[in-house]
Amino acid sequence: MNEKAAAPPPAIPAAFFGERVTWVHHWTDRLFSFRCTRDPTLRFVAGQFAMIGLLVDGKPLVRAYSMVSPPWDEELEFLSIKVPHGPLTSRLQHLRVGDTVLIGKKPTGTLLVDNLLPGETLWLLSTGTGLAPFMSLIREPDVYEKYQRIVVCHTVREVKELAYRDYIINELPEHEFLGDMLAGKLVYYPSVTREAFPNQGRITTLIETGKLFADLEVPALSIERDRVMLCGSEDMNADVRGLLEARGFVEGSNAEPGSFVVEKAFVTK
Repeated sequence: MNEKAAAPPPAIPAAFFGERVTWVHHWTDRLFSFRCTRDPTLRFVAGQFAMIGLLVDGKPLVRAYSMVSPPWDEELEFLSIKVPHGPLTSRLQHLRVGDTVLIGKKPTGTLLVDNLLPGETLWLLSTGTGLAPFMSLIREPDVYEKYQRIVVCHTVREVKELAYRDYIINELPEHEFLGDMLAGKLVYYPSVTREAFPNQGRITTLIETGKLFADLEVPALSIERDRVMLCGSEDMNADVRGLLEARGFVEGSNAEPGSFVVEKAFVTK
């Protein structure tokens, strides 16, 4: 008696790589990270994002996700929220090791060092999963060659949502190749809005009141000295953009560098 042949796996669309999930970590019931294999032909610059997702009913369901992993990493890593009824994230949150994810073949984005004019301090301002591209940037040697100081500001609602906090504080400074490079240059400033924490409040409030600069013992933002990257919620991006433009900062792009850049691709579904 002949057994029925198993159906072949669905074909991966030509615009994507089909990569295997190698690691999954759930930070909270609303936040998780995962790693997957990386096709050796995929090239990207620290700060860029790719369209990633899953095949659903044979069709790609994808969203823009910034790479957490640096360009030199052999694998790819991503940070994602979980939205109960989100078309993609409601499915993506159930990933397991061995599953297949779609990775777009053409990364892009505006959070590139080359989109900024030369400066002394690079401010990386993020909320929630907006930290993702900055995790890639702070592990890119070229960034430390161009700036005297790199400040990572990550604002979340609850302390447990400070993804990668332990890695930034304890592991990264001990990194075999990056440790010496970032010593005295990389500054991490986490803040929380809904729980007691040493740094409490929205990043806009911390900038406006001057608490951010007082805590770090550095001068307030200056267009002559500082360069800024923004990656967060629409409200955060808009509010901080207003603060920057009021101080004379000019938005940069892939066409013309400026004194700040904004990433508008932010997964909310």
